[in-house]
Amino acid sequence: MTRSDLVDALEARFEPLGHRDAEAVVKTILDAMGATLENSGRIEIRGFGSFSVHVRPPRMGRNPRSGEAVAVPAKQVPHFKAGKALREAVDGTSAEARMILPPL
Repeated sequence: MTRSDLVDALEARFEPLGHRDAEAVVKTILDAMGATLENSGRIEIRGFGSFSVHVRPPRMGRNPRSGEAVAVPAKQVPHFKAGKALREAVDGTSAEARMILPPL
């Protein structure tokens, strides 16, 4: 699903919400999430998962072309950990999924 797909789904689900309003809602939510992660915050959405910032320590890498050792600096990267409900829904092991899907 892309950002525009999300805007379209929001607009379809909440009919009084126009396209511009749905776009503004999605932009506001994503901007708030980005700002929180920029400040090394943590975002937790119950039943979906959590976003956090992980620190990758500095390390020695290799230039694939020359084989020369290269120092790779430390960096902060966004990390997502799926919640239990999402993992089970994707895997098809939740009680709701078992009721819908026939056993193999």
